[in-house]
Amino acid sequence: MCKVFYYCLLLFSLFSAADSSYASISVQDDAKHIIKLNAPAKRIISLAPHATELLFEAGAGHLIVGVSDYSDYPAAATKITTIGNIFALDLERLIKLKPDLIVVWGTGNAKLIADKLRGLQIPVYESEPHSFEMVASSLERLSILTGFDETGVAAANRFRTRLDLLRKTYKLKPSDKALSVFYQVWGNPLMTLNKQHLVSSAISLCGGVNIFGELKDLSPSITIEAVLAANPQVIISTSGEQQDHLANWLQFNKLAAVSKANLYTIKGDWLNRAGPRILDGTEELCKNLKTARAKSP
Repeated sequence: MCKVFYYCLLLFSLFSAADSSYASISVQDDAKHIIKLNAPAKRIISLAPHATELLFEAGAGHLIVGVSDYSDYPAAATKITTIGNIFALDLERLIKLKPDLIVVWGTGNAKLIADKLRGLQIPVYESEPHSFEMVASSLERLSILTGFDETGVAAANRFRTRLDLLRKTYKLKPSDKALSVFYQVWGNPLMTLNKQHLVSSAISLCGGVNIFGELKDLSPSITIEAVLAANPQVIISTSGEQQDHLANWLQFNKLAAVSKANLYTIKGDWLNRAGPRILDGTEELCKNLKTARAKSP
């Protein structure tokens, strides 16, 4: 009887230890909320394209049961059920998917959505990396919540290693000066991004200065006159539709960027999304600024 009791006690201890380990799963998201799960998430909904990319890179892509519009990378993401976006979310469809973790973009209208989802007792992780390190740590934190710690750590380390290489490769010489850069995120209306966005970190790493970095709004609307007054040495925009808008600057031949032919386009998804491919965009940006610097006295 004693042996049976001891065996039962041992089993209870093992189960308790397992439950305790699951209960210890907790991370802090980018909005400083503590996310606690009783077990690794198995049904995830991503409400931001960059979050979808982060989850796949962290090893949890196969656990995603729903995504927001424009979650088109990697290719596997396009096969996942789409439930709208933060402005037009199909809440009923979302609930039917029975998620045990939802990752949202942590800005603007998304915060209202996040609060509503928390009211439904669904764990919500707000993702809004403002720095390269936050991208790396996002990979680690999301991998913890999904039970793929080793995969996430390995991905984060690869990211940091490549980031260090970019910093060493494109570090300015003592005799170099930072180039003034206008980043055109949209052409009509004319819009840019301030220093809170990761794009500014990319510009800085490459030896540039975001001329509208100090503006208050994350993605402020600006005027052509403001750009002309700032007279940037380089203008960067995204490929596709924005490339046509970029050509509109050619009429201002006294603009420094135009006179030196320093108008460049980069894939928007690489720079505008705070995901792993931000380093692809940063490397392309650095090459552009290196070319522009070679044209300067």
